[in-house]
Amino acid sequence: MAVRRALKAVLVDLNGTLHIEDAAVPGAQEALKRLRGSSVIVRFVTNTTKESKQDLLERLKKLEFDISEDEIFTSLTAARSLVEQKQVRPMLLVDDRALPDFKGVQTNDPNAVVIGLAPEHFHYQILNQAFRLLLDGAPLIAIHKARYYKRKDGLALGPGPFVTALEYATDTSAIVVGKPEKTFFLEALRGTGCEPEEAVMIGDDCRDDVGGAQNVGMLGILVKTGKYRAADEEKISPPPYLTCESFPHAVDHILQHLL
Repeated sequence: MAVRRALKAVLVDLNGTLHIEDAAVPGAQEALKRLRGSSVIVRFVTNTTKESKQDLLERLKKLEFDISEDEIFTSLTAARSLVEQKQVRPMLLVDDRALPDFKGVQTNDPNAVVIGLAPEHFHYQILNQAFRLLLDGAPLIAIHKARYYKRKDGLALGPGPFVTALEYATDTSAIVVGKPEKTFFLEALRGTGCEPEEAVMIGDDCRDDVGGAQNVGMLGILVKTGKYRAADEEKISPPPYLTCESFPHAVDHILQHLL
C-alpha cells in the first residue's frame, strides 16, 4: 500500500450512513457541520438508483443536511457517462424516479441493457426482454451489484442478485460502474485534487464502501448503521481501518486522530 499522506478529503456514503430513507442518522447533521469546519474537502458518493440526483438532493435538504448538488457523485452519473462513451441505446432497468438522470439518452430500439434497482420492473417479462437483448450481443451495464440495502421496514434485495441472474443465464459478465469499482472512487476524487492516499471513505457497506475504497488506496471507516450486520468487518481483507457506531463517531475519530 502507498505511504499515507495528510488527510485532505472525506468521501461519505448517503443512505445507511447519513440517513435511512426519510430519517437522518441521529446526530449526523451536526457531525457534518463539524467535519466541514475542518480543513478537509467533503464529497458524497452513492450507489442509489431509486431516484435522480435532484430528488436525492431534495430529500437531504428536507433532512436539514447542508449539501450542494456538485458535491454528490452517483453511480447513475457514472452509468450515463459510460452509455454516452459507448454510444449505445440502453434498455433502462431503473426506477422511474431515476429516469431524469438519463434525459436525452436515446432508448428506442435498444442495443444495451442498463440495470439498477428497479423493483417495479423486476418481473419475468421485462427480465426476459433484457435476456434476449444480451443473447443478441448487447452489453450488460450494471449500475452496481449490491446484494441488499436497508429500508425502513428492514433489509431488501439490491440489484446484484438480478444482475447475477442475467449474467448466469447469458454466460456474460456485466460492466459495473458504481462502488466498489476503482474507477468510481477515482472519478469521485477527481474534482478534489486529492490522491486516494489522502482520503478516507465512511460507509455502512463493508464490501462496496470500505473494501472498494481501501482497494484503491484510501482508508475505510465502517459504520454500524444502515445495512451493517454483526461481523461484517470480518468479511473483507484487509479489514476496515476503523469500525464504529455511526457517522458522528467516525467524524470524532477523524477530527481527533487523522488531522
